[in-house]
Amino acid sequence: MSRDAGRGIGKLLIANRGEIAVRIIRAARGLGIRTVQVVSEADRGMLAARMADEAIVIGPAQSAKSYLNVEAVLAALRESGADALHPGYGFLSENAGFARAVTAMGRTFVGPDADTIERMGDKVNARAAAIAAGVPVVPGSAGRIDDPAEALALAASMGFPVMIKAAAGGGGRGIRVVRDAAELAAAVPQAMAEAKAAFGDGGLYLEAYIENARHIEVQILGDGETVLHLYERECSLQRRRQKVWEEAPATALPPETREALCASAVRLAQSVAYRGAGTMEYLWDPQRREFFFIEMNTRIQVEHPVTEMITGIDLMREMILIAGGAKLALSQQDIRRDGHAIEVRINAEDPARNFFPSPGPVHEMCLPEGEGIRCDMGFDPGSTVPPYYDSLIGKLIVKGETRPQAILRLREALEAMRIGPLPTTLPLHRALAHDPELVGGEVSTQWLEAWLARGGLTADAAG
Repeated sequence: MSRDAGRGIGKLLIANRGEIAVRIIRAARGLGIRTVQVVSEADRGMLAARMADEAIVIGPAQSAKSYLNVEAVLAALRESGADALHPGYGFLSENAGFARAVTAMGRTFVGPDADTIERMGDKVNARAAAIAAGVPVVPGSAGRIDDPAEALALAASMGFPVMIKAAAGGGGRGIRVVRDAAELAAAVPQAMAEAKAAFGDGGLYLEAYIENARHIEVQILGDGETVLHLYERECSLQRRRQKVWEEAPATALPPETREALCASAVRLAQSVAYRGAGTMEYLWDPQRREFFFIEMNTRIQVEHPVTEMITGIDLMREMILIAGGAKLALSQQDIRRDGHAIEVRINAEDPARNFFPSPGPVHEMCLPEGEGIRCDMGFDPGSTVPPYYDSLIGKLIVKGETRPQAILRLREALEAMRIGPLPTTLPLHRALAHDPELVGGEVSTQWLEAWLARGGLTADAAG
């Protein structure tokens, strides 16, 4: 059976924007699938809109009136005649109601089915599924919390510090770390409001806060019957719960831990008959040498290229093929790791001004080229980064035979890379790539903010 025809998908609508939309278009084009790009008024001229076979304006600049407007996106799907929709990441990608509405129209949703999104995209439900599958979880609330008084009572019984999280969604939104009851009383309403604004659901849950943890995630692929893992990534370098720098493989894991971690991810995905690409996220406690499941992302991840670089597997292509009805052509034994990959996110933010957003026109873009270098960009010279959305311009990904070689290659690529005139986070990554602690691999999820607080990014480096 040939998998190259994309099976039942002939025309694909992309319900996203920026670099992930460009990535989807390129994968679809390689499969001979025509593409339709939805755009807001602010994104009429963006790179993805120019690359797609068609573009449809779905509303004004505000996300709530365009990319998050379910009726507008569904109307575009109907108008375009596309037989499938790819949600990318963020926006409506983990909205079970949206996925259900797409399939109710007789169209294919590129991702897991709505019931799986409902079960695994919600942190509380995913936690229950993990417990049922025998996967260790961080101690925390048994179910969702909608009442601040309930949160106070639970935290008092658990002990501080605790972490507040949004039950729905991801990307670090709605998360607070609190160390006493007074902090919790102030933080819960804020977290509920933020979660409601970001995901349309203000429900929360609490979990114990693990000091000096490392953030490890496992990439999985499933076709509804078979589930495979593509090893792990480390995403410990974070600022305000937002990932900044990702690597594969993780440097901190003993071989036996890696094996157990990946096996647990497959076991959990198999327990829900997972279909598509997904990511199981964990905290690794290096002191106790234990890992804990924290959530699942039922979609493609921003950092998926590092996994592609070390495995040679095109995750986006596989995702589209599976959605079109194809079965996995790989076995677990076919998946091998080769080398070390690092991804850094290039954002339209000014690190010298506390990462103040810096939207604006892109006049200059010089991208590095060469062996082991990949650039996934959502903008090109002449385009404009609008102020209404995530500030991600694109990603620089490098691969080396070893981690030290990958870091050397990253340094060279960062020096060669130019994006202007708007400020970007390139200076941050240039400084990080030379930091002895990071180069030595001694980091945690708290490391980057502490590094910034002690002046790791100096005035000279930021200039």
